[in-house]
Amino acid sequence: MNNGSMEHSIQSVGLADVLDRVLDKGVVIAGDVTISLVGVELLNIRLRLLIASVDKAMEMGIDWWQNDPFLATSTAKSDEQNAALQDRVARLETLLAQSSEQERR
Repeated sequence: MNNGSMEHSIQSVGLADVLDRVLDKGVVIAGDVTISLVGVELLNIRLRLLIASVDKAMEMGIDWWQNDPFLATSTAKSDEQNAALQDRVARLETLLAQSSEQERR
């Protein structure tokens, strides 16, 4: 001890440093929970959690978010659907115009 103060041999690490390390390396948390009553299994929950950066996940071959329609926008598919809807609206407008023209006669 120097001058009544303690020196720590362990360096303190900030939250940002810990988060950076976790995302860089990845962390896997796995667990199983089973609820049984009188020897009969009522509920079995298997938990598998991976915490990693997008780059690390892609290195591991995990890229499900790229094909998930709720998370990824597929512009080719959207353009296709948009063109089909515009075509349908144009046909409906043509039919409506023909129908109202026939009613005038």
